[in-house]
Amino acid sequence: MAGSWNLFEITWLVLFTSIAVGFTFISKDSLFGFTVFITGVLCVVLAAKGNLMSYVFGMYNTFGYAYLAYINGLFGEVMLNLLFFVPMNVIGFYMWKNNRQDGKLAMRQMELKGLLLVGAVCVSGCLLLGFGLSFIPGQNSPYIDAITTVLSVVATFLMVRRFKEQWLVYIVLNLFTVLLWVIRMVEGSGEGLLMIVMWSAYLVNAGYGYYNWNKGAKEATV
Repeated sequence: MAGSWNLFEITWLVLFTSIAVGFTFISKDSLFGFTVFITGVLCVVLAAKGNLMSYVFGMYNTFGYAYLAYINGLFGEVMLNLLFFVPMNVIGFYMWKNNRQDGKLAMRQMELKGLLLVGAVCVSGCLLLGFGLSFIPGQNSPYIDAITTVLSVVATFLMVRRFKEQWLVYIVLNLFTVLLWVIRMVEGSGEGLLMIVMWSAYLVNAGYGYYNWNKGAKEATV
């Protein structure tokens, strides 16, 4: 899974990078916004391949995205990135490094009991956090922000633990995050368009990631 790049992966990366470059010039977005986009794309593509470098690019993207979320009043996203993703990038790197078979990441599949527990945590966490964020002055879209925050935490734990079901959570997460940035763009965010493209790229990658990890989990049980 962490081997050479196939045609789909190369095409996917070139396509969304080209789109990002185009939108950067058209919308006169900052070079910084573009670097956040491209490191995010590299992070998720490499994660779908089970490649350790995913966490290296992910660290830069974490700090960059936290800043963009801050200036757009998405404080749940800010807290998520700085307080959770930064340490989890370090933890994930070492856990992936120490769980490899013949140079490949050992991928796993959850049992039904685990899936039900994950679902319960997601629903209750989204409701509670959304309620709390609604009291913060300047907070935009508190419940959607809560959904993206909670699902990001859950998906990251599943990712670090090497469960293929992380990608199902990421699919739902990416759909809501695209919606979040659509709302911010309509309300005048200068970074909205590029972030919509970035999270749409993540959505495509999540589908591919599940396909790739599903094969990897089956191979690991043989």
